[in-house]
Amino acid sequence: MNKMLKPSLMDFTSKELEALITPKFRVKQIFDWLYNSFVSEYKDMKNIPNSMKDELAKKYLVNPLKIAKREKSSDGTIKYLLELQDGKTIEAVWLKMKNELRDESKNIYQEAKYTICVSTQVGCKVGCTFCLTAKGGFTRDLTAGEIVAQVVTLKQDNDHKQSRKVNIVYMGMGEPLDNLTNLTQAIEIFKEVGGLNIGGKRQTVSTSGLSSKIDRLGKMDLGVHIAISLHAVDDKLRSELIPMNKAHNIQSIIDAVKRFPIDTRKRVMFEYLVIKGKNDDIKSAKKLVKLLTDIKAKVNLIYFNPYPGTDYDRPDHTDMLAFQEYLMKHGLLCTIRDSKGIDISAACGQLQEKSNTI
Repeated sequence: MNKMLKPSLMDFTSKELEALITPKFRVKQIFDWLYNSFVSEYKDMKNIPNSMKDELAKKYLVNPLKIAKREKSSDGTIKYLLELQDGKTIEAVWLKMKNELRDESKNIYQEAKYTICVSTQVGCKVGCTFCLTAKGGFTRDLTAGEIVAQVVTLKQDNDHKQSRKVNIVYMGMGEPLDNLTNLTQAIEIFKEVGGLNIGGKRQTVSTSGLSSKIDRLGKMDLGVHIAISLHAVDDKLRSELIPMNKAHNIQSIIDAVKRFPIDTRKRVMFEYLVIKGKNDDIKSAKKLVKLLTDIKAKVNLIYFNPYPGTDYDRPDHTDMLAFQEYLMKHGLLCTIRDSKGIDISAACGQLQEKSNTI
């Protein structure tokens, strides 16, 4: 952990807190305040003695971040700019995946379903040429508590009770596997039954392809899903889009994915950002089919979201459909991701960039 940062209660699992706080039964109470009531100040922990709260406050923050700005889309997507204790900012996104459904008597028979997209770093080292986050360079890793606090803060802001399920995707700012220690700590904290109780099957780690760390994550067997940001079918183009491909080429990523422990009922997600004139042709689709042979894969085609100053363009809708049709005809499950929040700062890093230039 950065020596300049004061640790947060959200940095620790319940077992770790039991080693720091006595008597141990107070940990269960504190966990309840953090992850059920979503309190952000010690004064709101009503059943904790004042002397203990005073002592804890000297050493630990409750919530290490605060909402600096939010933008809400017409489709219900909310993008958050979150300020950390050192003044740095990150982004998180609240995504509505399914609407609430009611019967004729107005009874709810399907609750609305939500996904939270979280960041793992301030900035990013990977340097993808299509990504706005990369323009600002890399500042630091997030602590486990700063990762966990994003979910707590967004659930609290949307009055989304602890008992209601939510999915987490590590797909915001930063490369999750580049911050592997704090990432896996956050995964474990999310899974705590006495806390948010978000199982591994509801957590997806999206990586640009650090093949050696895909192997390390796999050996931990945390039960999480993995998504690969592939974006190209040959090393020449991928190295243009993702410079670190020179160190972790496509074949090394494919090999690591084949070794990754996957629930037999699930598929490995391959994210494919479609950029006009770069990777949107049928020749690329043919190569992709060949590349993913022998992998139980699902391909998620993503429209490139243009932002001011980019050299890349959004693909034509007809080309997206033709690409999808080819993959599906050749046995690959393939979806086109709905562009969420396109009327707000939709591209990763865009809200931060906008705020920094105001």
